[in-house]
Amino acid sequence: MPRLVMKFGGTSVADMDRIRNVARHVKREVDAGYDVAVVVSAMAGVTNQLVAWSKEAAPLHDAREYDAVVATGEQVTAGLLAMVLEGMGVNARSWQGWQLPILTDNAHSSARILDVNGAELIKRFDEHKQVAVIAGFQGLHKGTGRVTTLGRGGSDTSAVAIAAAIKAERCDIYTDVDGVYTTDPRVEPKARRLDKIAFEEMLELASLGAKVMQVRSVELGMVQNVRIFVRSSFVKPEDINPRSNSAGTLICDEADIVEQQVVTGIAFSKDEAQISIRRVPDRPGVAAAIFGPLADANINVDMIVQNTSADGATTDLTFTVPSSDYERARITIERAKAAINYERLDGATDVAKVSVIGIGMRSHAGVAAQAFKALSQQKINIRAITTSEIKFSVLIDAAHTDEAVRTLHSLYGLDKN
Repeated sequence: MPRLVMKFGGTSVADMDRIRNVARHVKREVDAGYDVAVVVSAMAGVTNQLVAWSKEAAPLHDAREYDAVVATGEQVTAGLLAMVLEGMGVNARSWQGWQLPILTDNAHSSARILDVNGAELIKRFDEHKQVAVIAGFQGLHKGTGRVTTLGRGGSDTSAVAIAAAIKAERCDIYTDVDGVYTTDPRVEPKARRLDKIAFEEMLELASLGAKVMQVRSVELGMVQNVRIFVRSSFVKPEDINPRSNSAGTLICDEADIVEQQVVTGIAFSKDEAQISIRRVPDRPGVAAAIFGPLADANINVDMIVQNTSADGATTDLTFTVPSSDYERARITIERAKAAINYERLDGATDVAKVSVIGIGMRSHAGVAAQAFKALSQQKINIRAITTSEIKFSVLIDAAHTDEAVRTLHSLYGLDKN
């Protein structure tokens, strides 16, 4: 029988009524002939409460004990859903991540999955037609025997990893939206839901500000070639055809998309800060003197622009960091001033990054040039630009973010069916 993984986030299991709704979604797929593994998050708000209690217990708490506490939220949800399914006549059993086991490294609170053993799940599918209700977000470090957690959004990663382990037909991610859109509908009401999107495009969207999917889960899906289907858990279970990929977005291999648009979506992030280092000596080793200390401080650097003076003696270097890291980055650079030997340090936190993504850019010239012209016509100044094979990003004043998104969304015809 075909196998299916279904993942439900915190808002989908926020209370008992919603857990019963989830159970009806699961039963629909079981009745359609699927062997089903369900991955659940903690009920909405529960993880935040557990984190708050951990901080109250000890501000500088042991990360191993932190994981022991925050992993319990998913355990509660898994047990409750298994009970409801049993009450509906569906053979079900709850599982913790360490029982499969989902093996991870030892980076507590942000562990990475190393291996998933799906053998016992497959055995129970074959022998008992038993639904597995699995606590997401958690795993086991084999060397220490301790529970680990995968970081925020880790249940998505759990689900994709389990789908790969049991060779599932696909992994359905149920959330509070009905798919992936061309941009944020709250900014552009004409945004459209995409029927399909390639892994690479979704990876760029997720890393550039789209909140629908967690980056690591998309990355894992691409590496393991696990088809991921994003759909809403708030659609009535009886209104969904189990054998149809309607009312959602399929994240799949590029080869599965017959007709590709040049541009697939527009992403944006207002969580950006700009730092400009003026009149830096243009000599070997200067870039290392700047970015080495930032790397040592675990500060992520994104856009980098370098302008060399006419005499070739000095250069101006501009880059962006997350706004939450702005002060740390500024202080780090100031401490390294003697090694860098710059003249002035400027910064700004009122900036935003707007990105245009599409696999079709590989075979079409002038896509970025069209954007630059359209933004100039709207009197939107571009502070910095970065490009890759399937996307380009511009740094602009944050006040113009919404206008820029709507301008580019219309420019590339994303508001048209």
